[in-house]
Amino acid sequence: MRTPRRLPALASGLALAVTLGLAAPAAAADPVGGPELGSRGLVLPVGAPPVPPEVVAHGWLVADLDTGEVLGARDAHGRYAPASTLKVLTAVALIPRLDPARKVVPSYDDIAVDGSKVGLVERVGYPVDELFAALMMVSGNDVANTLASAAGGPAAIEAMNAEARRLQAHDTRAVNPSGLDADGQTSSAYDLALLARAGMKLDAFRRYVSQLNGSVSGPGGKRIETYNHNKLLRSYDGALGIKNGYTSRAKASFVGAAQRHGRTLVVTMMRTQPRVHLEAALLLDWGFAAAAKGVPPVGQLVDPVEGEPAGDVSGDVPEQQPGQHASGTAVLAAERVGTAAAPQPQDSGGLPVNALVALALAGSLVAMRRRQVVLARRRRARVPIRRR
Repeated sequence: MRTPRRLPALASGLALAVTLGLAAPAAAADPVGGPELGSRGLVLPVGAPPVPPEVVAHGWLVADLDTGEVLGARDAHGRYAPASTLKVLTAVALIPRLDPARKVVPSYDDIAVDGSKVGLVERVGYPVDELFAALMMVSGNDVANTLASAAGGPAAIEAMNAEARRLQAHDTRAVNPSGLDADGQTSSAYDLALLARAGMKLDAFRRYVSQLNGSVSGPGGKRIETYNHNKLLRSYDGALGIKNGYTSRAKASFVGAAQRHGRTLVVTMMRTQPRVHLEAALLLDWGFAAAAKGVPPVGQLVDPVEGEPAGDVSGDVPEQQPGQHASGTAVLAAERVGTAAAPQPQDSGGLPVNALVALALAGSLVAMRRRQVVLARRRRARVPIRRR
C-alpha cells in the first residue's frame, strides 16, 4: 500500500512536537527560599541528626527565627489547607490596622459561624485588644469574623492577601479570616514560617500568642474566661506559643516557636496527626540539636518586599491539592525512610509539563492519521473494479 502524501508531514510534525516538548525546561525559576526547598521529599543538611520517625507531617519546616536560616524541611512549598494557622496572617495583617482600645460590636453574621468559638454576643462592645488575644489563644472563628468586619469586611481579606504578597508568601491565599475550609484557601510550611517571623516582630502579637489565659467581655458586665489551646506552652521548655489548627479537610496544622541557649526556632507543620504538639516538640528538639552542631542551612526565610504589593492573589494563585507544588521546580528529593509520601493526585510523574503537552499532541496526530487511513480504505472498497 502506498504511503499517503500527508504522512511525511504528519510524521515530521509529530517528531518536532515531541522534540520541542522533551527539550523544554521543566521550570523557570527556583522556589522562594532556595532551590533545595523545591523538593517534595525530606531536605536535610549534611551532618544533621536523623529526623524522628514519629514526625509524619506531610509538610514541615524548621528555621532560625532571627537569621531566617532553614535547618530542614519536607515539602516546604506544598500547598495545603491551613485551618486555623491562617489566623497568624489575620493577626499580622490586621493588628497594625486596628486601634487596640477600639470597641467593636459583632453582628449576627459575625458570630453565626461553625467551629471553635469564644462565645461573642450581639450588642456587646469588645475591645480590639481582647479580641486579638482570644483569636490567638482560643482560635475563635467568631472573633476572626468580628475583627475582619471591623477592618472593612472584604477589605480585610484583601489586606491579608496583600500582606502575604509583601512577605513573599506566594503559596498563601486567604478566602476568609478564620481558616475554615474554603475552596482556594491554601498555605505552605514555608509560608507559615514567613508569617510567624513577621508576627513575632510585633510586640502585641508576641504577647497574644504567649498568653496562657485571659478573658473577654460578656453580657451584663460578666467575663468569659479563655485559655490558650497551644499545649506546647505548658509542656515544652522555652516555648513561645503561636498557633495550632485542625479541620477535617486540613487535618492538624501547627506553627510554634521556642527559645533555648540564645537561639529562637520556628517550626511549622501541615496535614499531620491530631497530637501535633508532640510532633512539634520532636522537631524543635531536632532543630536545636542540628543548630548546636553548626550544620549549614538548606534554605532561607526571605525578607519582605517593601512598597505596594503587585498583582492580585485572588486571580493568580489557584488552589492546589494536598502536596501539589507551587513552584514546579524540579529538584531531586531526598529519600524518606519509614514514612508514607504525601498524596500527589496531580503529580505529572516527573515529566516536564511541556513534554506532557507534546505527548498529548502526538497522540492526537496519531489518532488523526489512523482516521485518514480508515477513510481511505472505505473509499477504495466502494469503487467498482472495471473489467477489460
